[in-house]
Amino acid sequence: MTDTINHHYWQGAFIGDDEAADRLAALPAAVEAALAEPLDTETVLAACDALAQALRDPGHPVRDRLAPHLPADGGAEELYAELAAFLDRGALTRKLRRELGGTSPQRLNRPDAKETVYEAWAPVGLVAHIAPGNAATVAPLSLIEGLLAGNVNVLKTSSADTLLASHLLAELVGQDPTGALAERVIVLRFPSSRQDWLRLMCAPADAVAVWGGESAVAGVAAHVPAGCRLVEWGHKISFAYLTRDAWADEATLNALAEDVCLFEQQACSSPQVVYLDTEDTGELHAFCDRLAAALAARPAPAAHELDPAEYAELTTTEHLARLEEHLGFTRVLAAPDRTWRVMADTRPALTASPLHRTVWVKPLPRKHLMATLRPMRRYLQTAGLAGSRTDIAELSTLVLAAGATRVTPVGAMTAGYSGEPHDGVYALQRYSRRVAVQADERFATTACLDDLARPVAFPRPTGPLLDKAAVQDLNRGVELGDAELYFRSGGSTGTPALSLFTYEDYDTQMRAASRGLLAAGYDPARDRTANLFYCGGMYGGFISFFSILERLGGVQMPMAAGPDHRATAEMIVAYEVDTLFGMPSYLWQLLHEEAELLRSYGGIRKIYYGGEHFTDEQRRILTETFGIEVVHSITYGSTDLGPLGYQCTRSTGGVHHLHADLHTLEIVEVDADRPVAPGETGRLVFTTRARRGQHLDRYVIGDLGRALPGRCPCGSHAPRFELLGRLGEVMRVATYFLNYRRFAAIAQEQLRYSGEMQALLTSGPAREGLTLRMERSHAPDPDTARDAFLAAYPEVRSAVEENLLDFTVEAVDGAALYRTPTSGKLPAVVDRRHAERPADQHA
Repeated sequence: MTDTINHHYWQGAFIGDDEAADRLAALPAAVEAALAEPLDTETVLAACDALAQALRDPGHPVRDRLAPHLPADGGAEELYAELAAFLDRGALTRKLRRELGGTSPQRLNRPDAKETVYEAWAPVGLVAHIAPGNAATVAPLSLIEGLLAGNVNVLKTSSADTLLASHLLAELVGQDPTGALAERVIVLRFPSSRQDWLRLMCAPADAVAVWGGESAVAGVAAHVPAGCRLVEWGHKISFAYLTRDAWADEATLNALAEDVCLFEQQACSSPQVVYLDTEDTGELHAFCDRLAAALAARPAPAAHELDPAEYAELTTTEHLARLEEHLGFTRVLAAPDRTWRVMADTRPALTASPLHRTVWVKPLPRKHLMATLRPMRRYLQTAGLAGSRTDIAELSTLVLAAGATRVTPVGAMTAGYSGEPHDGVYALQRYSRRVAVQADERFATTACLDDLARPVAFPRPTGPLLDKAAVQDLNRGVELGDAELYFRSGGSTGTPALSLFTYEDYDTQMRAASRGLLAAGYDPARDRTANLFYCGGMYGGFISFFSILERLGGVQMPMAAGPDHRATAEMIVAYEVDTLFGMPSYLWQLLHEEAELLRSYGGIRKIYYGGEHFTDEQRRILTETFGIEVVHSITYGSTDLGPLGYQCTRSTGGVHHLHADLHTLEIVEVDADRPVAPGETGRLVFTTRARRGQHLDRYVIGDLGRALPGRCPCGSHAPRFELLGRLGEVMRVATYFLNYRRFAAIAQEQLRYSGEMQALLTSGPAREGLTLRMERSHAPDPDTARDAFLAAYPEVRSAVEENLLDFTVEAVDGAALYRTPTSGKLPAVVDRRHAERPADQHA
């Protein structure tokens, strides 16, 4: 607890006046120290979302700690709801996307993949926020916008306000285990008359955000140094404009009355003036009578004593309007208790209202709208329009040209949406700088410059492990708005599973995968690509790589995998394709069945594969027989999680870099939720970070692997891991655990086998059976192969000698091997012991 003397909050601690004065004098050094370490946007999002959840929970201790600092006029639940709605991860993610183009705007990425030019949104540095009085949420939310842009922030709150802003931001800092937010949050509570403090706040600032009227802005502007960005959030005037058909409609009239009464016109978007598309005074007065009746029917405002200045402005405005009634200019209608006022005025000039349910009503034919409103363009904000669809279209163009920055329907003037511009600009862009780095050809395979400078660090995930069944259960709870894109897995590890995405999440993942392709040596400026992944059945392979190439701007022939290998090969030759995307098993069949045509063509230089792996022997044949220069994984991923890893030009086999800006990777023991020892093999567990629609935390994807130590020779700090098979490739048969990968290694090393191979498990009357099916065109004599496997794999030999296992080797045509219908993948293990229909062995 803090006592009331310590009403300033400075980088994680409450302090008193004397210490605040000392620290203000050293503010430039504190800012430089904080900016030395970049702030990851995810750190801000995670803390904000955690605080939002706490504010929604009536029993959470955060609410108990904030309760003493709430405004005295009540409305605690509404205030908590407003704060939680702003702090919600989904709302902030949408805001980041709209205003800064993505959820990691500070990362130096290539906006055009064909150029080694990197751009990012960087913080301006120090933002000083001068908040208004009597607006409980404006101060903390302004500072949070500064955090989203990565800035150090110093906030001045009014000495007349409660300590809500300080304590709310302290709670936000408390949700961040990294401590990074604390270094960027300073809240000072002092009167504007304390000019020495205001000067010390503004002197080192790179941007000063001021909330208030012209006099408040002018008072702060005097302290803003040359070159510092002054961001004015001044008082604005909003108005409603009604066509004849609209003002005759009772529903429109009631909606307008609601706009006037909501927030007692304290919002800048509340209507202060109502314009009618007419010059007829009789129509003007008739409408005022109806509007007065609508206001009288609204619930009375909450008891609130006006301060002397407000009272004086209200009474003076009303008395002057009543005096002008004698001149024929005005007509005043007011409630007996003065809780509302409707003031008709035949002069169309825009006039500010004294608020508190006081509204001007004026005639303004649309032909005079521009001339009347444009002189007041600096003060215009929202125009609430009511009319036909054609009227709305025409009037929107007109009022925006006159200077308004928002157009809404009447009845929704104070409503907003996540990521909405404020007073015609995006706040996050005002608190940011657009920066660029031009690099040379040495950076051709570097998609993100930050990866060469530092690793991405996220807090360690917590909670239970999730398997595929648990994720499918989570899918049933996904809200409709977060389920925009449906994919089904290929079924290579069991029953096809449904995966749901928002289009925003899909775009984020496709852009990440495109950066991975650049790292693997793909050249969108020169490579001519045949997309040969499978398509249809809601499978995402072909569609995803179409999207990836689209974002890279690469040349693409969207052929898709098909049974007519001759037609595919002829298109490859006809369109001068030099790069193939596809499944290894499909590409292997295509190249060998059409070897004569494709070898004589000789133009294929690169293969990027996904879903399966090429063995070392297969890679040798691709290089020596077909002249392929580059063979790399196109991505490592899954349908539900999206891209997980990528290969750089220095990665081979199953080695991948983690998409660390999307996911966190843990490697845990096979039989327990414990981290493996460094370098040991375990289950790969992923937690996805950049996802609005779903939160997949600690998902056991079913693959085995190990972490690789040290920094990659390519220079990237992104963590590396090596894939070492799937849990389903370990077969429990004849009381032994047999590993498909070991059979594959023996085939390659002992038999120089380069074709495809599949293990088939069956049940016989006396014992279980294991058959290794090998491609006839590449396979050695089956008996010779069987002897080699028995000699090199002691457990198989023991099972056979103990009469527990029938072990055979078959040479078959490649087309006879079982493949999943949707994706075309070749399952390593097909288990027919417990089902009539083939199903893949899985843990």
